[in-house]
Amino acid sequence: MPARRFDAERMLLARRAIGRKQSDVAAHVGVSPARVSAWEKGRSVPDPEKLPLIAEVLEQDKDELFPREGLPDLADLRADAGYSQAATKELTKTKTAGPVAAAENAQRRLAEEYHLPLAEAYGVSVEALLRAQERSFGIDVPEPGETMTPRATGDGLPETLAEKITYLLEQLPAPLSDAEVAALGNSRTRTKILTEDLVRDLRTGAVTSASVEVLDALAEALDSTPLIWSADADVQRIIAETMLLRGQVAALAARGGEQEGLSTALLEFIFREVDKARADAQGSGPSD
Repeated sequence: MPARRFDAERMLLARRAIGRKQSDVAAHVGVSPARVSAWEKGRSVPDPEKLPLIAEVLEQDKDELFPREGLPDLADLRADAGYSQAATKELTKTKTAGPVAAAENAQRRLAEEYHLPLAEAYGVSVEALLRAQERSFGIDVPEPGETMTPRATGDGLPETLAEKITYLLEQLPAPLSDAEVAALGNSRTRTKILTEDLVRDLRTGAVTSASVEVLDALAEALDSTPLIWSADADVQRIIAETMLLRGQVAALAARGGEQEGLSTALLEFIFREVDKARADAQGSGPSD
């Protein structure tokens, strides 16, 4: 995700506007006055975790003084809370900052035991922490109430099974772990067909195909229709357009707007009709 933008001239003007000395800023941030001078002259850039302290001493909102486009990932949350990566070992009570470093570098997700202490230290909810973690892994998870534009191929939906799973995860109001997807799919289909490892392998592309039963359970867990896995171009186009419309309606409702002519009930009806048409086509076989 984009780091906050540091503007040397903006910092200089903000300091002068309130009559602060470079030594005042230095004392508050914990660096030498020479370092502050170097920042203001554009010879160096502050570490990301120092930006909140700089904004604080200059009596500025950090989003105004150091704006960032896009949503935060794990490294952004840590920096906004004023922690260096090395300092996180105190938060996770581990010998090194390895758990946080691995998650920030998209190598390994945080163990559940680290979720709450990091969220509390960063001043966010566990859900917000997990959304940021997914962004660290390259998954553009929206904030609640926001919608994502489908990462479409020529037919309107991602092509591979792994891409479709990732796409569906992005549409959910809150992120789900692989274990949560497995548990939810099993619960809704009253089976024990999904496991955390299987979901992870399918999501990452380590496994590229699955049985109908597995795909049905995945669709249930991800609030979709089993037709999402179809390779039929027409079916994919209809599903892509329907899901986009459903997302637009959800966003409108979240803003308190009126749903004019495109209710959730109507969208669910469309899904049912697509299911029925597909089943009829499969049952009739090829025409003479």
